[in-house]
Amino acid sequence: MSWEKKPLEVVADFCLGKMLDQKKNKGELLPYLANVNVRWGSFDLDDLREMRFEHHELDRYGLKSGDIVMCEGGEPGRCALWKGQKPGMMIQKALHRIRSHSCLLSEFLFYYLLYIGRTGHLAPLFTGATIKHLPREKLAKVEVMVPPLGTQTRIASILSAYDDLIENNRRRIQLLEQVARLLYKEWFVRLRFPGHEHVKVKDGVPEGWERKRLFDLCTDIRESIDPKTLPPENAYIGLEHIPRRSITLSDWGTAAKISSSKFKFTEGDILFGKIRPYFHKVGFTLVGGITSSDAIVIRATNRLFYHYVLLLLSSDEFVSLASKTVREGSKMPRADWKFLLKSEFNHPAKAVLELFNNSMKPICAQLKSLALHN
Repeated sequence: MSWEKKPLEVVADFCLGKMLDQKKNKGELLPYLANVNVRWGSFDLDDLREMRFEHHELDRYGLKSGDIVMCEGGEPGRCALWKGQKPGMMIQKALHRIRSHSCLLSEFLFYYLLYIGRTGHLAPLFTGATIKHLPREKLAKVEVMVPPLGTQTRIASILSAYDDLIENNRRRIQLLEQVARLLYKEWFVRLRFPGHEHVKVKDGVPEGWERKRLFDLCTDIRESIDPKTLPPENAYIGLEHIPRRSITLSDWGTAAKISSSKFKFTEGDILFGKIRPYFHKVGFTLVGGITSSDAIVIRATNRLFYHYVLLLLSSDEFVSLASKTVREGSKMPRADWKFLLKSEFNHPAKAVLELFNNSMKPICAQLKSLALHN
């Protein structure tokens, strides 16, 4: 049995979001989605911003449950299904909003677009030499399969069951990461580590601890490699794959699509997104591979320091320092890594680090297991 194919413009309405201009925009402050909030199949809603929109613009630029949001630029086809997570959500110009007609279930259309995006079918439609964009007129001509509604329902229900499992794992990952951050903050920010009652603290440094520069704790690895020399399935992590405020780097692309030289990393290395560090993109790798030169590959100088360094670099305090000391003069400010390496931080006593490692190892092992399961 063959399924009918129709252009997307026949089976769905779609539009680009609004250009965000704080000086020109009027109206009510409303949360909006930017392309950085959209990951493959999911949204990062922890760091939303607000922009002024007129009330009448809600129909044109607002989201309704069942709308599909696709990035207009960047990685071809990156999209997610909106399920009404936030009321009054608006979209910026870098996003296409796709709203299916009655002949298509929004869930089925989402999975179809996700599939053709993941498999590279949308890549030829993107234009631009350095920054890729998907023009509206080309998106309109994308052919979409239109099976009977009953078939769409069965397909969507099977795939959504997997999505539910993935979402459950994501929630578990978030809870585990929250435990890790609270443990780090309790021990190394509030200084309530095991046995702290019997340790004197002078100038913020407990007895037996030291103040050392970051380069004593970790170093950046700059092993450049040509992706053409690697197997095409080799993992590639760009900034678009690194989630905000999550230490688990569970998403990646492949070296097959990469042409310029990149930095090599091994499993367990820490990646720090140096462009706009306030985006808080820091985490540990689950596999070996290559990464963008916009990320710093970091390795602890001693395995004893590993979990401490991971939580230190992903802490609010460190990200705030990196954000305040960026190198200016660019539309995309970069973290001043040389300055950060020379900055001083607490170097806990060996016994405390060993206890911290014993607590963190099972947490990181579970994070890796859940992410790879997804």
